[in-house]
Amino acid sequence: MALLATAAASGGWDGNQERLTGKFGRAACPEYATYATYPHPPFSNGPLKLPFQRPDPRCRTFHSDVIEKVIGDMTSRMKDPDLARLFENAFPSTTDTTVRFHTDGKDEKVKQRLRSRREHAAWLDEDEWEGPQSFIITGDILAEWLRDSTNQLKPYQALAMKDKAIFNLILGAINTQSEYVIASPYCNAFQPPPISGLPVSYNGQDDAVHPIYEPDVVFECKYELDSLAHFLALANDFHRHTGSTAHLTPRWHKAVRTLVSVLDAQSRSTFDPDTGAYRHNAYTFQRRTDTGTETLNLRGVGNPLGNGTGLVRSAFRPSDDATTFGFFVPANAQMAVELNRTAAVLRQAAHAHSSSPNHDDDDDELGELGELAQTLADWSARITRGVWEHGVVRHRLYGDVFAYEVDGYGSALLMDDANYPSLLALPLMGFVGAREETYRNTRRMVLEKAGNPYFLTGREFSGVGGPHIGLQNAWPMSLLVQAQTSDDDEEIMGCLQLVLKSSKLGLIHESVNVDYARSYTRSWFAWANGVFAETILDLAKRKPHLIFTDAKPYEL
Repeated sequence: MALLATAAASGGWDGNQERLTGKFGRAACPEYATYATYPHPPFSNGPLKLPFQRPDPRCRTFHSDVIEKVIGDMTSRMKDPDLARLFENAFPSTTDTTVRFHTDGKDEKVKQRLRSRREHAAWLDEDEWEGPQSFIITGDILAEWLRDSTNQLKPYQALAMKDKAIFNLILGAINTQSEYVIASPYCNAFQPPPISGLPVSYNGQDDAVHPIYEPDVVFECKYELDSLAHFLALANDFHRHTGSTAHLTPRWHKAVRTLVSVLDAQSRSTFDPDTGAYRHNAYTFQRRTDTGTETLNLRGVGNPLGNGTGLVRSAFRPSDDATTFGFFVPANAQMAVELNRTAAVLRQAAHAHSSSPNHDDDDDELGELGELAQTLADWSARITRGVWEHGVVRHRLYGDVFAYEVDGYGSALLMDDANYPSLLALPLMGFVGAREETYRNTRRMVLEKAGNPYFLTGREFSGVGGPHIGLQNAWPMSLLVQAQTSDDDEEIMGCLQLVLKSSKLGLIHESVNVDYARSYTRSWFAWANGVFAETILDLAKRKPHLIFTDAKPYEL
């Protein structure tokens, strides 16, 4: 890949990538954005004859023997050779193609860059960009989205204790995201780390944003509450699978406190509850565009929000589309869950410190851990109450349902979007159980045209879409979330078959035209490939009889 060649030439890769490229010749690696648009042999033995779309091993951006073993273990047992090929391509998509920079913190070239940076910028914090770092792009753009990168790495979290390389890759991603949140907590997508040697790129837009950001750090600055929730989720999943507290660095703590400051600012109503006076929001966004969902109205503020809801504003959705009503319910639900999980990790860390022989020397640190844990727990409880009190509305057809967005004045938007977090995905994020009544009502609503304007059906495909692509394209991601939240074998297999038949290039697309499945957006979309891998791994554990020749569960 050309980007791989650029990174290697600049010395931005650690030994993992350098070992893989070797003397192969960096320029010989094709640009994967182009490579992925054409089918490559060998083809699967199934009726779809799906191509093999992994890059040459010498062009892959990260290697793990454990990942290769999982591929072998899974595909050797799968009934459907086409489904097996799709998993073989999709599961390693992130490590094969999107790890644009990674260091374990010991690479001398990277350390020299860090020393040079500090020599020319004396104001930098002493521990900035220290330790493992990982820069994960989502596909065809040289930038990292907090949300996308968290979800791209999620299928590998359970492997972190089995492979030190994966452990360091995910730890590096947490450290890198911490730097991004500290630098610009209102932004969603970021440039390569300054220690990577990779070039920065620009999105070509004319945006007026407050707070002002540094374009060498930020690729795009759409404030999306779920981006911050995903930052917490990455670390929470890492701790759940490894038990490690290696990510609890001073930089991570600073990032979490920065996140709390955003929650505080974005939970304020548009008008002062005592005087009725207008209060200018800390964040505004305006873009010169003819697409309404690409900017915020009212001079970049967005529609007014009421007081006392307990909810937190999100200017944009995980689709990068502007919210209609700023209290975006799925992101608030996700944030509530992740705040509570983070509080539990901090309490566990505090308990471990207090049990150590030298805990008397750490009284200040213990106090800070306990105080931060309580702050996060309080926010979690407040937001949870807000979702249930203001995010649940009565629907004439479906009964009590979760709204997609509300404004605190009584207005609610009833719909769902394919992008995670979504209403359909509420059980996956741990906010409610799949059998909870309000969720069941909501699920029926969002999976029917009568209830969800963005549930799209056509001659060749169906599923939830969203305004980001238009009214003819549904997203395979929505079908995969539908399968993960279902216990019905027929429903699950119906979702899988639709995704499989729409993936003729052996990769999961961003969206698919419901009347002509060969018309799609993005052949290379690592996030969607990761969701597919997660879905298959979920079924391997939960419903192995659906995909395996035997009914023995498989678990990472």
